[in-house]
Amino acid sequence: EFFRELLENAERSLNDMFVRTYGMLYMQNSEVFQDLFTELKRYYTGGNVNLEEMLNDFWARLLERMFQLINPQYHFTEDYLECVSKYTDQLKPFGDVPRKLKVQVTRAFIAARTFVQGLTVGREVANRVSKVSPTPGCIRALMKMLYCPYCRGLPTVKPCNNYCLNVMKGCLANQADLDTEWNLFIDAMLLVAERLEGPFNIESVMDPIDVKISEAIMNMQENSMQVSAKVFQGCGQPKPAPALRSSRSVPENFNTRFRPYNPEERPTTAAGTSLDRLVTDIKEKLKLSKKFWSTLPYTICKGERVTAGPSIEEDCWNGHTKARYLPEIMNDGLTNQINNPEVDVDITRPDTFIRQQIMALRVMTNKLKNAYNGNDVNFQDTSDETSGSGSGSGCTDDICPTEFDFVTTEAPPVDSDRREVEASATQPGRSLQTLLVIFISLVLQRQWR
Repeated sequence: EFFRELLENAERSLNDMFVRTYGMLYMQNSEVFQDLFTELKRYYTGGNVNLEEMLNDFWARLLERMFQLINPQYHFTEDYLECVSKYTDQLKPFGDVPRKLKVQVTRAFIAARTFVQGLTVGREVANRVSKVSPTPGCIRALMKMLYCPYCRGLPTVKPCNNYCLNVMKGCLANQADLDTEWNLFIDAMLLVAERLEGPFNIESVMDPIDVKISEAIMNMQENSMQVSAKVFQGCGQPKPAPALRSSRSVPENFNTRFRPYNPEERPTTAAGTSLDRLVTDIKEKLKLSKKFWSTLPYTICKGERVTAGPSIEEDCWNGHTKARYLPEIMNDGLTNQINNPEVDVDITRPDTFIRQQIMALRVMTNKLKNAYNGNDVNFQDTSDETSGSGSGSGCTDDICPTEFDFVTTEAPPVDSDRREVEASATQPGRSLQTLLVIFISLVLQRQWR
């Protein structure tokens, strides 16, 4: 919303200033400027727009219109005007403004659009991963951790912190594998954020764009005689205009010099919100989200409502009784769960959907790196990358194909506690599944808001 409002304000500012400065001349040719902003908005919203070609076309069209205005005594055909536009780069009728503005606009818009798209991809990946259903082995482990103390007559005893960590590391083993690509994605987002704060800040580029274009027009006016002579030399002498056409001289057409707005006259965005403040705020949130997936079990287990806390090691539920939890804490990721004492994890069957989200992050990270280097990125396949072949299954958030229903071959129970859990797993399974999803969703909302 901020960037869209920024573009609208820049367009209003240019329109107001040019109406005051050039009056009817601008109003008669305003579609040239309106088309410029239309294309900039289309690019920002993901349209297939080549920024450099679009800006070149703008200056060529402006040269054609200006050339007719400074030479009202001649009649120009479409073919002649097309010849005139070919001299834009050679004659530099607008001075160095087009070159400088092209660099600033392309770098600023590439960075802004890619950054916003990155935020969208990050949010969608987090939301989709939070809805992945836990495996049957995870549901059994959760039930044993949360319900079995009641069966043993220990309703007030909470699970040991390390016990909870092993359960959650087993349940969230696939999610933890997101961590490496997620961290690279966050680093790339922070790099592009630097572009939004530096010389290619889209706010600092768009705010004075009316001044810069008017400066270019003044350059054209001051060099009109030399420009016309060179064009006539290259394109041929045009035919005189009919007697009824206006024969006003150049000073009469451009007798009003450019007058810039005072800063207080410029419209503001989002009730005065600046891009610097927004980017600073977003950067802080991005930094907090690093290593989110690997630390998720710790975030869940440190909650007082879930465990007894790391400081209470003796008076807690260890899965069997009220005592210290002795097994070591597993490392992060799927392959490290082969010996998880609490959750049966099939390390040979990675979660397909989460692997798709990893690919979505990888694709977006590459685009962010390109944007940081000033290279344009194509978002025509955005929907495919975030919900189809690149990052998902092409399903909606609520209705997905059977690839989400993981059927695993469970190891047979090895002790009386496992048999007790197995016998009573059916009824509370769905509520435990919901509970785990709620845990993840709450943490996601706090971290990614």
